[in-house]
Amino acid sequence: MDSNKKSQKQAKIIVGVILGVWGFITFIPFLWMIASSFKTNAEISQIVPSLFPKHPTLDNFKELFFKLNFNVYLKNTLLITAFSFVGLFLNAMAGYGFAKYKFKGKEKIFLLVLATMMIPGQVTMIPVYLLLNMVGLTNTLTGIVLPGLVGAFGIFLFRQFMSTISNEIIEAARLDGASEWYIFTRIILPISRPVLAVQGILTFIGGWNSFIWPLIIANDEKFYTLSVGLQLLQGQHGTNYALQMSGATFMVVPIIIIFLCLQKYILDGFNVSGLK
Repeated sequence: MDSNKKSQKQAKIIVGVILGVWGFITFIPFLWMIASSFKTNAEISQIVPSLFPKHPTLDNFKELFFKLNFNVYLKNTLLITAFSFVGLFLNAMAGYGFAKYKFKGKEKIFLLVLATMMIPGQVTMIPVYLLLNMVGLTNTLTGIVLPGLVGAFGIFLFRQFMSTISNEIIEAARLDGASEWYIFTRIILPISRPVLAVQGILTFIGGWNSFIWPLIIANDEKFYTLSVGLQLLQGQHGTNYALQMSGATFMVVPIIIIFLCLQKYILDGFNVSGLK
């Protein structure tokens, strides 16, 4: 018995070491990118480059925000991301409706919503663009935000999670005189924290990395996002690797921070289980 426990402990240690080494190897490119963002272009271009900067500088970030309009791109990206969270709330409402309300044609409508998941987003870009052009919303932030407010995957994920929440909780709240809005905001949403965390990080990543649609719908640089700005940076300053590393770092680090802060809820949320 003791030998079995000892062998299991050794196996865990070996697996832990392997995962640790592999994780460090995976993180090396990110470490190189972050460290290089504080270097000068001359230091990066050395024949034998160093991993960490010898003379750290913030000049690259200053140039991004004071000379290359990254402050405008950041503002647009934050606005798009903020409105994406409004869409997250709408997805939660729709998922709750499909999960806990009975109405005529509910299953057929839900299947129709699921069917849209099988259509690639690139296929609908031209029709959506033409519709927005008809109502004068091209080259506007509204036109960038509006098509992505709700999505079939978000509705599906919320519906699956909220279907497992006990109906007795909802009925008890109704008997106590709670309104439907109160039940949704004060009972359902707190229970749904894991799936909210999953959808929250996916929403943040989608808004933060938005590239194709803003590039299509906007022809004015004042509506560009960080991803589009980074692409412009690569085209205009292709030989300035330090500047490109700074832009890439600014894009990647917030996503890493968000994931590290919410990883517990994210892992729980992918189990898709509520109170029974």
